[in-house]
Amino acid sequence: MLGTRPGRITFESHLEKLEEPVRPIMVDLRKFVLSLDSNVIEEVRPHRIVYSKTMNFRTFLDIESTAGGSLTLSIRYGRGTPPVSLMVVTIEDAEHAKKRIAEAYRKIQ
Repeated sequence: MLGTRPGRITFESHLEKLEEPVRPIMVDLRKFVLSLDSNVIEEVRPHRIVYSKTMNFRTFLDIESTAGGSLTLSIRYGRGTPPVSLMVVTIEDAEHAKKRIAEAYRKIQ
């Protein structure tokens, strides 16, 4: 998993910037995404976290925290289709997003 080497930005550094109730939602989303398959790759960037399928970086999800205490998800179903943006503020929002994330993971080529 990328983002865990010294000098690199870590997932935990993103968590530190989040407030309740978004922090546990972010942890839950991460756990869900990484459980989709062993070939899911997490790349932690300064302002967002990107999830892709295999080393070919077929990105299917970007998660960015916003100043208003929410998460903005950008879900990609394929290279030729524009990403779908979702705002996640509640656990219910996250549960709805999980279905779309799993579908995007299955469809991304």
